[in-house]
Amino acid sequence: MPPTLRTVVRRMSLRPVAGIPGHGAAGVWDAAVRWVAVSELADPTPYLEGGELLLTTGMRMEGDQSQYVARLVARGVAGLGFGVGVSHEEVPPALVAAAERAGLPLFEVPRETPFIAVGKAVSELLAAEQYDEISRAFAAQGRLTRAALRPEGMHAVVDRLAKEVGGWAALLDEAGEVRHATRGADTDAVVSELSRLRSEPGGEGATRGGGGGVARGGGGVLPASLALSGPGEHIVVQPLGGGARPRGFFAVGAAQPFSPVTHTVINAAGSLLTLALEQGRTKLEAERRARTAVLELLLAGAKEQARAVLEPLGGRLPEEPLAVLAADPDALEALDQHAFAALLDAGGTATSAGQPKHPLAVALVPDAAAEKTALEADAPVGVSLPCGYAPESLKGALDQARRALDAATGGGAPGKGGGRVVTFGELAGQGLLGLLDRAAAQAFAAALLAPLTAYGSRADLVESLRAYLDSNGHWDAAAQRLGVHRHTLRYRMKRVTELLGRDLDDPGVRAELWFALEATRRRRAATPASPPDSSR
Repeated sequence: MPPTLRTVVRRMSLRPVAGIPGHGAAGVWDAAVRWVAVSELADPTPYLEGGELLLTTGMRMEGDQSQYVARLVARGVAGLGFGVGVSHEEVPPALVAAAERAGLPLFEVPRETPFIAVGKAVSELLAAEQYDEISRAFAAQGRLTRAALRPEGMHAVVDRLAKEVGGWAALLDEAGEVRHATRGADTDAVVSELSRLRSEPGGEGATRGGGGGVARGGGGVLPASLALSGPGEHIVVQPLGGGARPRGFFAVGAAQPFSPVTHTVINAAGSLLTLALEQGRTKLEAERRARTAVLELLLAGAKEQARAVLEPLGGRLPEEPLAVLAADPDALEALDQHAFAALLDAGGTATSAGQPKHPLAVALVPDAAAEKTALEADAPVGVSLPCGYAPESLKGALDQARRALDAATGGGAPGKGGGRVVTFGELAGQGLLGLLDRAAAQAFAAALLAPLTAYGSRADLVESLRAYLDSNGHWDAAAQRLGVHRHTLRYRMKRVTELLGRDLDDPGVRAELWFALEATRRRRAATPASPPDSSR
């Protein structure tokens, strides 16, 4: 706080002559003095900002001074010092009366006290106050730093920050979920405001009290800082993280507005929290790289070396029989909480066969807990059949989990969790077609059957071919199924042979055609029916 008028007057031994009785709760002599100005103008207010201690010798003062005093009061002048012995031997009574009526503090400055001495005194007091503020800020930063070194880490910093600001503090993750908060924290207001900003395209009107810069998060644009003010509460929210996208947020609230020193302390806490967050993320990424190396060693058959790498991390491999889980990389964090999990890159050297087409989150779990662990991921997961640590067994299980994941991601597959968790056993139960890539199978079917689907005759050659194959080539059974004469069916099959250029008596040709027909049927079964045309 700047020095008060009372402090300046006492320090310079000046004599108050008006405004001596208190006005308001604190009294006019407790007004803050932010600077000293000297002016002999009849109206100096255009050159003042408010909060100044104005000094004058009254060179142009004559008659009633009510307007002069009123302008000073309206401008917010802290007080008026009148230098006697130059133009006036004493403070003009009209000025004293006007100051008394308006409640303007007025004091006498003797001739032996130069105005510059008053200016120096105020400057020294301001410098001392600034030094004290800096000292308090450094001391608070030291306490925050010591808190950051405690085992509680970021939570200890948040607790310490709440004490430093005399209010509350809270830590939120990048999704806006509260991870830690001190007593009395108004986290509902913070979460609500962050949610509102995320939902606004472009982040227009992002702050009430503002902040500079922007940080992208979700669908909207978040401000680099956020200030919320209400009756009896002031809140500051800042993002955490060194990148363009926030990795979290912290909020601070207090009943009083934050001073510059408090803002300095808040910024220091933000730096410490960001540093801790980035260090923790760096450590986590290093551990995950080590787990990927462990998985690659297991797939290469180096089980003992894999255990040696994993042991310093405090992890353990599950006992056999085990199951392999495969999921998208976003599920790695959820799986990591319940099992040994690692990220397998598409271009890695983990396996020479069945290399994943894209990065996979891979987890090794006891077979008995496989489905339960997969459901914890809350994402599409593929589960292998039971396997061991033998390289071929583990590689085969990884390929099974990947294929099951493809089915879970593509939809229309049986499984737990609304079809989001698919085991390879369930997939194998669908036959050979269920083990193949769905898109590739459908592309093959469309190309093989294209001559039939493009044929202009009214006869449905595709359905006739399906009935013929389903009846194992028996003409009577197939014709009866279609409700046509067998000679009609023979004509259709002759036309099919001509259009396809293939021999229907060849078992291989029949297998390929059945495969194409079945892939087409499954595609149609998985495609939602089109709604009726409502335009008519």
